[in-house]
Amino acid sequence: MDKRDYYQVLGTPKNSPDADLKKAYRRLAMKFHPDRNPGDQEAEKKFKEAKEAYEVLSDPQKRSAYDQFGHAGVDRSSGMGGGTGAAGFGDVFGDIFGDIFGGSGGRRSSNRGSDLQYSLDLSLEDAVRGTETRIRVPTLVSCETCSGSGARPGTSPSACSTCGGQGQVRMQQGFFSIQQTCPQCRGKGSVITSPCSDCSGGGRVQKTKTLQVKIPAGVDEGDQIRLSGEGEAGAAGAATGDLYVQVRLKEHSIFTRDGDNLYCEMPISIATATLGGDIEIPTLEGRANLKIPLESQSERIFRLRGKGVRNVRTKAQGDLYCKIKIETPVNLNRKQKDLLMEFDRLTQEGGERHHPRENSWSDRLKSFFEDFVS
Repeated sequence: MDKRDYYQVLGTPKNSPDADLKKAYRRLAMKFHPDRNPGDQEAEKKFKEAKEAYEVLSDPQKRSAYDQFGHAGVDRSSGMGGGTGAAGFGDVFGDIFGDIFGGSGGRRSSNRGSDLQYSLDLSLEDAVRGTETRIRVPTLVSCETCSGSGARPGTSPSACSTCGGQGQVRMQQGFFSIQQTCPQCRGKGSVITSPCSDCSGGGRVQKTKTLQVKIPAGVDEGDQIRLSGEGEAGAAGAATGDLYVQVRLKEHSIFTRDGDNLYCEMPISIATATLGGDIEIPTLEGRANLKIPLESQSERIFRLRGKGVRNVRTKAQGDLYCKIKIETPVNLNRKQKDLLMEFDRLTQEGGERHHPRENSWSDRLKSFFEDFVS
């Protein structure tokens, strides 16, 4: 059975702010929680469905992936997302009911390192062809002196006496039994009595890492490349976060890009536009010849198939669109001006034959003023 749209599950529009999503989830969680609906499997199903939807939409990265790819973007089996699931009922207390009754209880707080984002400026050529580059990223790494434990070498953290090493304490709020993060150890389950001198007990130190990043051919503005395990080190030896390298394209002197297609403008002379001819145009693969037909008008667009960008995902090849711009001559000498005036006189004698647009415009303009006067 196909999953319902997560926004539909919560009853919110797609552009809803985080506060509205949380409010909608809180309402559904209170309504369908199993403690309020004992033995009601339908209510339990709706509770899990709302929990799964909120778990995705409350996470900026998962929400972005879902908005772009749908359920496939957050489904582990698809290989694209981080995955979700109908978590245990206890999870909801930390997310929602902890806000109602105070505290941040529920599930044990994760010590996983934070994900980082790095903006990488690329030329159009490097984005289209692919490249490798080095980047320097300031981050938190595991302290080598204490191996990330935060304790002075030769010592080790001791179990927290408040929670008995569980990292959580249980509180009773009416008919709800709420688990909260232990205020003494902050969910770690242990306390450090002799902190490491290098990291002051944090288990992590600041460091700038140099990384080699491979950019695949065809990436576009806003694309992200994930480097697994290259984010911040986790606290107390927990998993390291990821690094997301976001592509930013530099402005190009000739081409503009829209998806897989490239666009450029080429100036041509009045003579070439009138008499036709071959002109040389640039492409990312080198020079190419473009045949200009007789009597071509300015702004005409020519399409060169397969001269655009190869899509990074589908491998389909885009096109190059070249717009011609007829250039008006400047800095003319006396003889050139006389010849141009003579040319204009001769073409005007031909009337509509040589200037169909100009004569059509003149007729419309004349009709307009006649109607205006009358």
